[in-house]
Amino acid sequence: MAKFWNFVFFQAGWFACVIGAANQQVLWPVLLTLLYIAVHIWRSPQQISELKLILKAALFGVAVDTLIANWGFLSFGNPWPSTYLSPAWMWTLWALVASTLNSSLAWLRGKPILGAVLGAIAGPMSYEAGVRMGAGAWGVDGQIGGLILLGLAWGIAIPLFFYWDRTPIKGGLVKNP
Repeated sequence: MAKFWNFVFFQAGWFACVIGAANQQVLWPVLLTLLYIAVHIWRSPQQISELKLILKAALFGVAVDTLIANWGFLSFGNPWPSTYLSPAWMWTLWALVASTLNSSLAWLRGKPILGAVLGAIAGPMSYEAGVRMGAGAWGVDGQIGGLILLGLAWGIAIPLFFYWDRTPIKGGLVKNP
């Protein structure tokens, strides 16, 4: 059941942040999503490892999104805290993705090729959905280039996050009672 709720809260956090960005109202969605992530870490059997993974994933995401935006392939709605960085609501989404690795996405552990393929497909699709919902726009250098860069980044991200985590399969994964 824990995996089910992890998936549900991931989806709810994603929609809340994207809809909030589209409507220039990101404070509450970000705070509520961060509250969920804090509870997720608190309930984790390996709290420090989970926190480190989430922070690393968020920093990776900030770097990726900032580069792609500064290269002119993507622009975000509600650019707080800076027009030169990806927005804070996107940082929250990267942390939210990391919160799924030891729960609803745990089945990908030990399958780096599958993780890369799914990341390369699902990551860009998520950005496209966010753009269509009004949370951002494709930049002057175009949608195709942006989707390709995002596919590469997400194809690297998912296996990399599992590598960073390296939680043993038997003892560290959240059990689904």
